[in-house]
Amino acid sequence: MKTRPRTLLAMPHRIATRLFDDHAMARLAELTTPADVPWSGTFEDTAVRAALSDVEVLVTAWGTPPLDERVLAAAPRLRAVLHGGGTIRHFVTDACWERGLVIVSAAEANAIPVAEFTLASIIYAGKRLPTLGREYATTRGGTWFPSDALAAASNLGRVVGLVGLSRVGRRVAALLRPFDFDVLAADPLADAAQARRLGTRLVDLDELLGRADIVSLHAPLLPTTQHMIDARRLALMGDHTALINTARGGLVDTEALTKELVSGRLMAFLDVTDPEPLPPDSPLYDLPNVQLTPHLAGSTGTELTRMGALVVDELARYVAGEGLAHRVTREDMTHVA
Repeated sequence: MKTRPRTLLAMPHRIATRLFDDHAMARLAELTTPADVPWSGTFEDTAVRAALSDVEVLVTAWGTPPLDERVLAAAPRLRAVLHGGGTIRHFVTDACWERGLVIVSAAEANAIPVAEFTLASIIYAGKRLPTLGREYATTRGGTWFPSDALAAASNLGRVVGLVGLSRVGRRVAALLRPFDFDVLAADPLADAAQARRLGTRLVDLDELLGRADIVSLHAPLLPTTQHMIDARRLALMGDHTALINTARGGLVDTEALTKELVSGRLMAFLDVTDPEPLPPDSPLYDLPNVQLTPHLAGSTGTELTRMGALVVDELARYVAGEGLAHRVTREDMTHVA
């Protein structure tokens, strides 16, 4: 058992109380020696810089500034960074990997609500929402004559295409098992055996787009995936196919998608966009075949405490000298969000 490491919560108090409930806070107090300084939101603060000199563990959250060479020089004893959010790309720099820091992310916990949100979107897409909901609302209690879309509103036998068997993609595949969907997956890092274990069939991306009734994106945003869903690939999708994006807006060419949606040929459920938010004059705000949500698929409300609990569990393993369950390596950054 290690001695209790000096630990700095590099986040505002209001965020700490959302991530860590009373039980998690009590465990943090048992496991660590807290740095005696309130977080000011920057590593440039004089008191924070002074506190960094004997900090062994940083616990971070969204909005943490980059851990560059200057920050690390002020923290010679820093050994571990435990992140209470998902992606670490915005603050973990090359200097962190070169120092050999232990990096942990709570992305696995954040994948749970994203997968749940995706499942709901898939079921709604099969029922042709929001189109039919908007159509019904226009009657204002009058007689509703169902459109042809109602005859196609069904989830039985629908083909769902998962683009990426990431943390979220795998969870979505598991959640789809009880339903009567035919699930395809496209992921260059997956193999057929893995896909079968998840209840999916592995195909290439173009084939998936051509066959799926509902396409759900779960790939990381990398130089190789920027605008992977472009005009050519959107054209492969059949009429009335639904595109769900809970991953990153940059995976999709927004201009090309907007043209398809304005034409009414496709349907979209977009929790993320590029840019984010969309400009005020974007036609997507008003289209009946588009459901926009404000990047809320990930952890919100009480779901945040699941991420905090993961961080505390990892901290307990670190203190005990055990292997970590959610460590991120430099090599992982080539294929994770």
